Amino acid sequence: MNADLVVIGAGALGLSTALHAALGGQSVVVIERRTAGSQASGRAAGLFKSVQADELRTVIARRSIERAISFADWAGAELPVTRSGSFLIARTGAHQAMLRREAAQSRGWGADIRAAAPADLLTRLSYYQPSGAEQALWCPEDVYIEEPISLIEAYVAAGRRHGVELLENESVVSVTLTGGRVAGVETTARSLTAGAVVDAAGAWTRQVAELARTAVAVAPVRHQLLITQPAPAVDVTAPIARVIDAAVYLRPARGGLMVGGFERDPLPLDPRSQAADFTTDDVPLDAGVLAKLAGQVSAETPLVLGPVAEHRAGLFTMSPDGRFVAGPVPDVPGLWIASGCNGSGFSSSLAIGEAVAGWIGERPGRLDIGPLAPGRFGPVTDEALVSDGVWQYAHYYDPAGGPA
Repeated sequence: MNADLVVIGAGALGLSTALHAALGGQSVVVIERRTAGSQASGRAAGLFKSVQADELRTVIARRSIERAISFADWAGAELPVTRSGSFLIARTGAHQAMLRREAAQSRGWGADIRAAAPADLLTRLSYYQPSGAEQALWCPEDVYIEEPISLIEAYVAAGRRHGVELLENESVVSVTLTGGRVAGVETTARSLTAGAVVDAAGAWTRQVAELARTAVAVAPVRHQLLITQPAPAVDVTAPIARVIDAAVYLRPARGGLMVGGFERDPLPLDPRSQAADFTTDDVPLDAGVLAKLAGQVSAETPLVLGPVAEHRAGLFTMSPDGRFVAGPVPDVPGLWIASGCNGSGFSSSLAIGEAVAGWIGERPGRLDIGPLAPGRFGPVTDEALVSDGVWQYAHYYDPAGGPA
């Protein structure tokens, strides 16, 4: 088989890159060792957040929201998006000050951020009972996708419409090089020649990169969420809530409440140290972690302690600086990376995939994501990657490192 581009990994980042490359006129093959969306992407919370820690990530987040809302217009496939908006809530003085700083800088970067009163929380968040001492911001741009697999299905349908070939249940066993440059891949079923290969293998990004005799600075870390049983108190039209001092997010889900968060001591889990057939299904669950996170907001949201309908986990790929790892690998021409999700890969995939595909195709007017290129990191030990990745995860909502 021949293709202009081979994408390894059929999660949100890989499928978005493939779709945008096909829209740009390239022939594209996506290879997935399981099925599309079967790993982290299909287990995501589905949240899109316009407020980010720097200007580039803000641009990426807002572009992704725009592309999600208009998906059918430009991609040709339906994508259900809930335009709920979200509240950012801070209950401590230190976090309230941080929220004010975030609001000022985010407005400067173009995001629509508005002050919210406790009365707004009371009337709009059916599942949250404010104490009156909170400070809150209203983010009307924020959206969510009720069932994350919907985005995967939309990518697959749109990709098929535009000529993307998806090969599922097929593993890449080598990245072939000619004169030090990528020439294609070998899978368990076939050989493919290609001028460029994108490593979008999620938690398996480092293994794939090693097939091309290079390294990528990401470390997989477990993330968990739960969905409670349906409850009359949950208004299905209610917005997202993010309680930043607790590092907890909440949203309506299947008639109940989705509860997720970022613990201070997350579990690093590198598939390279697991059995060859390891998948995200094998990631161990720890209900105690979610019980502790839920307990931090139970005074305002008693529903978080209700019966659980679903408990799921995925693996985030964390980078040392908390930013995406996306772009060309400097020591292996023709190899590209779309990884380093840092908890936002699903929601930022529309813009990241567009930018990576545009960079590969040298399209004029593309979003410049040069600062996210993998070459920004020098050699990093596994120990440092895990340590830095755990820190970035633990401070997802609190980059200043304040107390939870």
